[in-house]
Amino acid sequence: MQRHHTRTATILSTLFMGLGQIYNRQFIKGFIFLIVEALSLTYFIQKLGRAFWGIITLGTTSQHFEKVKGIAKLVKGDHSIFILIQSLITIIFFLLFLLAWYMNIRDARKTGAARDAGHTPATFKQSIRYILDYKFAQTFLILPSVGILLFTVMPIIFMIMLAFTNYSAPNHMPPAKLVDWVGFETFHNLISLKSWSQTFYGVLTWTIIWAILSTVTTYFFGMLVAMLVSQQGIRFKGIWRAILIVPYAIPQMISLLLMRNLFNGQFGPINQYLKFFGLGGLPWLTDPFWAKVTVIVVNMWVGIPVSMLLIMGVLTTIPRDMYEAAEVDGATNYQKFRIITLPMVLFSTAPTLIAQFAGNINNFNAIFLLTGGSPVNGDYQYAGSTDLLVTWLYKLTLDQNKYNMASAVGIIIFLIVASFSLYNYRRTKSFQEEDMIQ
Repeated sequence: MQRHHTRTATILSTLFMGLGQIYNRQFIKGFIFLIVEALSLTYFIQKLGRAFWGIITLGTTSQHFEKVKGIAKLVKGDHSIFILIQSLITIIFFLLFLLAWYMNIRDARKTGAARDAGHTPATFKQSIRYILDYKFAQTFLILPSVGILLFTVMPIIFMIMLAFTNYSAPNHMPPAKLVDWVGFETFHNLISLKSWSQTFYGVLTWTIIWAILSTVTTYFFGMLVAMLVSQQGIRFKGIWRAILIVPYAIPQMISLLLMRNLFNGQFGPINQYLKFFGLGGLPWLTDPFWAKVTVIVVNMWVGIPVSMLLIMGVLTTIPRDMYEAAEVDGATNYQKFRIITLPMVLFSTAPTLIAQFAGNINNFNAIFLLTGGSPVNGDYQYAGSTDLLVTWLYKLTLDQNKYNMASAVGIIIFLIVASFSLYNYRRTKSFQEEDMIQ
């Protein structure tokens, strides 16, 4: 079979976008591709060279003063971070252009092959109809995909790139000073340099302990409350549900700030009540140990209603026949819970439990609004005794301008959360049985 249409259309579309479509007599589609490439070439001729220069050098001239006729004038230098952002955007647009170029070649080749097989090329109207009828979902997802690329993926790439620079105050803050690539120096300092490593390992250890305790306590106490409310013989179940859901209905910020005032100092309401009963006050927010206990207890107050609601829904799906059969066999309440209730609840909620653990690693509000990371720890760099990695990252960024170190911490958080979530989610029975069903 002759394939000269396929070969010619492929070569023409490779040389210039749209030429293959025009050769295949799809003139409107061809002119659209031509316009896209013409506009893209106009943009990239002006921007692409500087983008590669910027991504490699991060600028070459810092801001400085020059004397002109005896008068000192400020000469604007290269802003390394602006150059990095602009270069990254240009390169991403270039990659999108290459993708469009590839799609143009594939489309021309496919139409050329159809012509070689004796078929008539589709008109522009027929192509639109085909997209609406058969490729609507893929086409509709293009816009949100580009949005995710520009507003989610690109900032992540930018953060990763910052971690390999020396962008931090006071010595490398553009435009007065240029930023340079330093490779893995930031990660090396974070892990091995004593002034940073002590803080990193201390905050990391507390972050993991916090994530485990806050997840376990809210989940299992939520399960306990859900089972108690769901028991037969409990009257006014609707009222109990409404009362128990109040902490969740109140905005978390209000609850945490209120708790901060209740536990505040020797004269806070909690300590006042303890002293009234002769128990003495406790340093809830000023002692490192008690501050950690406080944030876990308060987190239970805000988190138990969420688990309770989730597990209540699961409990209603467990058939009563299973419990009746267990009672006939003489099973105790504990045995019914261990053999029936717990496996069924865990099966349905395991993915959510993993998501809660990942969320607690990044639970910024609970720590920042309640303790602000305090009490102060003299052995830490810009972190307190209750700071998580995410709140430490916040302080490094907004308070100290240590952007490179904050970016390194952000990458480590991402690796921890992503690896844990993916590994454990794939091991859950719900995921494995979903694969079997498919």
